[in-house]
Amino acid sequence: MSRLFDIGSHVANPRRKKKEEEESDSDGEDNAKYNSFVCDGVGGGFDPEHIEDLEDWIDEMTDKLPELSSFVLPTGGKASAQLHVARTVCRRAERRTVLLVDDGVCDPNALRYLNRLSDFFFTAARWTNFCEGIEEIQYRRPHRGAKQRGRVKVNLEYASQG
Repeated sequence: MSRLFDIGSHVANPRRKKKEEEESDSDGEDNAKYNSFVCDGVGGGFDPEHIEDLEDWIDEMTDKLPELSSFVLPTGGKASAQLHVARTVCRRAERRTVLLVDDGVCDPNALRYLNRLSDFFFTAARWTNFCEGIEEIQYRRPHRGAKQRGRVKVNLEYASQG
């Protein structure tokens, strides 16, 4: 089953406040039952195991890549470019989901998943450039005394090779 469909079920059908919950909100009390989401596979709650899976995949790719020391421009081959577009769309969805989570109608784990998914897309774009042997373009000072930042091409090599 697609995790994005699970996220969509949380966003498209937000939890509605019941009459008693609205009354307790007006008193300024938090309703613990209202804010809890139970992972039931049908929109009741988003399983945090999926977030952990994404983090594991990110870690696997990151282990082979050089450590980031500056901002990376979204460049590279066609696959990398598509992953950067997916990351941008995912970030937009994440920003819009924040409001639903703040209102207590969407599971915070759905928001956490979107956050990690956009990080996954970023890492996958870097990994794709690495596998294709495409240089990464960083936006940083070209040398220590430079006042202006600029584009600096960096060869992606195995981190273990130095």
